[in-house]
Amino acid sequence: MTRMENSSVPVVVLISSQHGGVGIIRSLGRAGIAVFGVHQDLWEPAACSRFVRRTFCWDFSSGATGDSLAFLHDVAAQIGQKAVLIATSDITALFVAENAAILAREYLLATPSAEVARCFVSKRQTFELCRELSIPTAGTAWPQSRAEVMKFAGTARFPVVVKGEHGEFWGQRGKRQRVAIVGDEKELMEIFELNAASGRPDIIVQEYIPGGDDAIWMFNGYFDAQSHCLFGATGRKLRQFPPHRGSTSLGICARNDAVATQTKRLMQAVGYRGPLDIGYRFDARDGRYKLLDANPRIGSTFRLFAAENGMDVARALYMDLTGQSVPCAEVSEGRKWIVETNDLASSWWQIRAGELSVGAWLGSLRGVREGVWFVSDDLAPLGTLPLLWLRKRFGRAARSASASSSAADPAVTETQNP
Repeated sequence: MTRMENSSVPVVVLISSQHGGVGIIRSLGRAGIAVFGVHQDLWEPAACSRFVRRTFCWDFSSGATGDSLAFLHDVAAQIGQKAVLIATSDITALFVAENAAILAREYLLATPSAEVARCFVSKRQTFELCRELSIPTAGTAWPQSRAEVMKFAGTARFPVVVKGEHGEFWGQRGKRQRVAIVGDEKELMEIFELNAASGRPDIIVQEYIPGGDDAIWMFNGYFDAQSHCLFGATGRKLRQFPPHRGSTSLGICARNDAVATQTKRLMQAVGYRGPLDIGYRFDARDGRYKLLDANPRIGSTFRLFAAENGMDVARALYMDLTGQSVPCAEVSEGRKWIVETNDLASSWWQIRAGELSVGAWLGSLRGVREGVWFVSDDLAPLGTLPLLWLRKRFGRAARSASASSSAADPAVTETQNP
């Protein structure tokens, strides 16, 4: 295992409720680094990790920019030394990029420019950039009226994929979702009208690229100030949650030089710096890997790509920002990583739908090297999952009230490391 020459610089992780935050805290905490977490509330799984030195409450999605900067100024003062700042969501990644000049006075940052961050957070701008640089991507449209929807439907081949331009959108039956596979013109029009009724119809429509979950390829890496990739690896999705249209629930490392080369070329072209999580779908119709989305941050799947010497994206970022050389690292071909709860739900759905047999499911679990929740040295985050599920289902109002309270009076708690 690679030993760090210097682990004395603390880290502040701007946590989302995703499991990627838990992975960052564990990876850096196990290396002896003092990790401080910022959470929307103290019931998030990452806030309960034994590797968190101290936790703070703040909601960047509702806090004004000035208030958020003042909050992080106060966090820096309480830590007492310059810390590495790591974002884990599009909201926090964009916040850091847009306020890098101010934050750099008190934090060490690895972030792309605000222009590049905004481009990758926006699916429309990402598509336009890919078209400009001749990077393969799915055909995309962004209808703004009923007439434009009907014009698109008149020439489109269904099914098509609907996404939110900047995140979630209103799907059928009034549910918020990130991705929908739409089967016909009527269904597409219903989704458009739901979103148009709430204001500007902030949706995009993409061509559907046929293929299973395993046609989706990922690249996770870290790029230095010269846009050189200091650590990077590729892999495939094996299952997703929600099924066929969500985040990775079971993934496998697999070398793909075409995906790696295409990604590095794109990052060099835009002068990218920082961690990156990018996804492609292989289109068997023309043999090309088409970019789906690019996230200017550490992705929630980054621990799939942990190397044999312990290196991962979070550690590469830390070592680069603290002046240490990042050693060469190889990720084992065939290494698997799982989000146990999500994959169980996805597998059960596919078994009931007749898409997966029990035997095939059991076979797919062979080679899993790491999970998110059943971790022997850090089980506390697992215990928060039932409450998290209840709050997601019934507690939207409670979360809003908690966020407002946190914005008015940031809370700080101490946790003991065994």
